[in-house]
Amino acid sequence: MTAEQVPHYPFPSPAALEPPQEWAGLRDGCPIAPIRLASGDRALLLTRYDDVKQVLSDPRFTRQLDAPGAARVTANESGGVFGSGGSSMSGEEHRAWRQLVGKAFTAKRVMAMQPRIEAMAVELVERMAAEGAPADLVGAVGFPLPVRAICDLLGVPGSDREKFAYWSDTMLSMTRFGQEEIDAAQAEFDGYLVALVAAKRAEPGDDLISELLAMVAGLDGRLTEQLMLGTAKGLLVAGHETTANMIGKMVAMLLADRTRWEALLADRTLVRPAVEEALRFDANPGFGMPRYLSEEVEVAGERLPGGTTVICSMASANRDERQFEGAGELRLDRSPNPHVAFGAGPHSCIGQALARTELQTVLKVLLDRLPALELAVPAGELRRREGLIVGGLERVPVRW
Repeated sequence: MTAEQVPHYPFPSPAALEPPQEWAGLRDGCPIAPIRLASGDRALLLTRYDDVKQVLSDPRFTRQLDAPGAARVTANESGGVFGSGGSSMSGEEHRAWRQLVGKAFTAKRVMAMQPRIEAMAVELVERMAAEGAPADLVGAVGFPLPVRAICDLLGVPGSDREKFAYWSDTMLSMTRFGQEEIDAAQAEFDGYLVALVAAKRAEPGDDLISELLAMVAGLDGRLTEQLMLGTAKGLLVAGHETTANMIGKMVAMLLADRTRWEALLADRTLVRPAVEEALRFDANPGFGMPRYLSEEVEVAGERLPGGTTVICSMASANRDERQFEGAGELRLDRSPNPHVAFGAGPHSCIGQALARTELQTVLKVLLDRLPALELAVPAGELRRREGLIVGGLERVPVRW
């Protein structure tokens, strides 16, 4: 394949809720495909379920994307979400970190948050309803809800929530912001977190940062302060941006064919499997998961040399007919549904219990409060958010 023939990645999509046409062809004919990234560097794209799952679960595929020879994911040199901040831990360090954060980030804690998340969702939906139709679901509910929830979890004052959306966007930039702007925003974000951690140390509360600080104090520096800041930062960015986008996409998918919404109105037991199916069916999750290969590994019968950067397309894997019967159809009652929307293996998303709780809760609240909800524009007119590593919709105009 000549340099001209290596396709640019991410691929464009025919419409906001539809997958790029390339995925199906690559899954069938070229499951390990050369691609060119925004930086101009080359990498390999994996599109099949088994291959994606294998790579995400194999410790030889590392997150050391700042290694010499690793492909640069974005056009920016540094400061992005795939930069070295905390992602270059050794396997041992990462296991220790996961264990600690996992202890604080338990399903029990998330379950205890559910009533607060529901109260937040009710307040936001009622405010949207009071302001009248048409409304933008993304701006009115999608973005504010996860920011409130993650701030609540971390013990961040409500008055500071607005700053996070901007800081988060700069960290997830592929082409949207220049390097200077990213660096300035990161410095501001770091300064804010240092001050927040100091405040929590002086006066601990019932929140995740205070709990992590107590663990650091008793652990001979196994979780260093720098790592702690990285953790808070990662949870803030991942915890609000991905879920915020997913709320808009999930509702758009369910309203694009309104028989889906009516099925949920008729049977609320479908809410949980419908959320899982929306996660699987999401054709616009963003960039995918990059991995750097520390030594030669065999994938799909092909030997990949050490020093290779691969991009795992979880969204393409989630539409693999080899794994999911009728993969191209959205089935509200699909079970089992072993999708890889949250990744797989040792780096799978640590906040997935919180994300699921937020998605299920917001869907229930919308069904209860606005049963007549519908898209205010044809689904084909919805527009994707561009230039960021995470996928999403700019707006989801609705009426009721």
